[in-house]
Order: sequence, then C-alpha cells, then structure tokens
Amino acid sequence: MTTRVMKSAGRHALRGSYVTARAGGKAAVYGVRTGIRRTQRFPALPDLPEGRFLDLPGRGEVFVVDTGAPHPGAPTLLLFHGLATTSYLTWFSTLDQLRGSHRIVMLDQRWHGRGIVSERFSLEECVDDAAAVLDALEIPAVVAVGYSMGGALAQMFWRRHGARTAGLVLASTSGCWNANRGDAMFYPVLGAANDRFRDHYRERVGEVRATLNTPEPAGSEMSTWAWREFRSTSAWALPEVLGVLGGFDARPWLGDIDVPTAVVVTARDHAIPTARQRALAAAIPDAAVFEAPGGHASVVFDVDRWRPVFLTAVADVVARLAG
Repeated sequence: MTTRVMKSAGRHALRGSYVTARAGGKAAVYGVRTGIRRTQRFPALPDLPEGRFLDLPGRGEVFVVDTGAPHPGAPTLLLFHGLATTSYLTWFSTLDQLRGSHRIVMLDQRWHGRGIVSERFSLEECVDDAAAVLDALEIPAVVAVGYSMGGALAQMFWRRHGARTAGLVLASTSGCWNANRGDAMFYPVLGAANDRFRDHYRERVGEVRATLNTPEPAGSEMSTWAWREFRSTSAWALPEVLGVLGGFDARPWLGDIDVPTAVVVTARDHAIPTARQRALAAAIPDAAVFEAPGGHASVVFDVDRWRPVFLTAVADVVARLAG
C-alpha cells in the first residue's frame, strides 16, 4: 500500500469516526428526549437541595451541592454522576432518602453540565476536583458513590485519594470499558478522531457551558425539568469522554481496595454488561453484591425497583464502617 493510499485511508477512518461519534451523540440525545417526553415511570420530582458555584484555585469554577450534616457524626457521601448527565439528573430520585441521614456532596464533572471545560477530559482531574471541593468544605473523608461513569470516578478517587475514601458504592459500572475485540477496535479509532476534532468538541461544549447559571427551581413539570437538565451537557462531550473511558482499566489494582465496598448490579444492563459488573465485584476483596432487576437507566426510569437496592447497598457500607 502506498503512502498516499495509507494517508487517504486514515483520513476516511478519522472522518468516519467523527461522523459516528456525532451520530452517536445525536442518537443519545434523541433517545433520552423520547424517554423523558413519553415515559410514565418518572418518580415525583422532590425539592432539590440548592447548589452554588465554587471556585477551586488553579482549577476553575464548578457547581457544587452540599446538603450539610443532618446530625453530628453523619457520614458524608460524595456522589459521582453518570456519562452525559449532571449530578442533579443522576441523583435526584435518591436525594431525599439519602440526605435524611447523610451529608451529601456532589458536583458536575468536567465537560458535563456546569462543570469545568478543560483542554481535555480527564478522570484524574475530575477526582482531583472532587478532592479540592472536600478541602474547601473541610471534609476529611467520604464514602465515594458512583453510577456508570461515576463508578469509574469513585474507583479512581480511592486510587488517588485513598486516605479520604472511607468506603465505596459502585453502581451499574465496570473496572474496564475496553474488554473485548469490538472495544479494542472502536476505542483506538475514536481516540484518533478525538485527537483531530477535540478543539471543535471543546468549543461546542464551552458554548453550552457559557449559557448556564445556577439551576432554576425545578417546578412541578418533571419532563420539562429533566430535559432542560439533560441538555445542559453538550452532546459534543460524548466522544471525548467515551474515548477517555476506553483507556480506563482498574483491574490491575482492584484487589488492593481495602475499604468496605458494595456493588449494585443491574441485571438487564446492555450499556455495561452485567458480566463486567459482576467481574468488578469479584475482583474487590469482600465486596457485597446487590442486584436490581432493571437496565442501565434504572436510576431514572425504574426507580421503584432500583432505589431500595441502592439504599440497602449504601446502608451496608455505612454499617460496616460503624462496626
């Protein structure tokens, strides 16, 4: 194959990856919008705790929610949200139950919602942002809780800030996103496309971020609020974030996790296969497994069945810490 032909093939591959990533982002937006508008399974929207923008010196300005401790000695949960959502949109259905007995801290991650728009997305920078938030709030240690992408962040938080991690709750997540032949083909091509188009992605993400202020009151119309919150994360962030997740692999050090851990498995999950979730639990010493019957979006669309399982998992970790 001549050099000219190879370069031409490379350009077509990059262009194809760019088109695929853009189409995938649009498909995600369409799918979520359809679900938000048509589903009848949304839980009632509770009164959401107020948040504020917090300037992290040398890092940037990030939107943070801190409910405060409901009583002296209450454990603090640091909540990491999922891909293409925000902290409110991932956790709104559980906040009322959690903040009655826990202090809740959560923030919008980089390239998501009201988070920091950096040169590129980084899991390490995300968890270091979270640690900087804990410094600002003078919180010494937390139970790190993560859903989907947030589960990778919770694992990474333990890895980089182990002394501040009292326990882990990992829901609908995996220790590795690149685990089969299809992944091994997809992620390198996506990464190459991201290297070429990242400036374009970041510009579009920044345009959306510039329009966002402190969230408006939720109001009574659930679907309107959910759609507005979902749109606060640009679809252009997805290829960049997915590319980074494709390089995440905690398997070499999962066996070193030494804090009480619970893994919530979604039994009919097609986004992160259930087998990967079980493999994650099996690799962590003494991890407790709790199974919810639904799919990956159970945190929003199957709350009645998912929430009790999740709350039981949180209670298990907190009880082991107290014991």
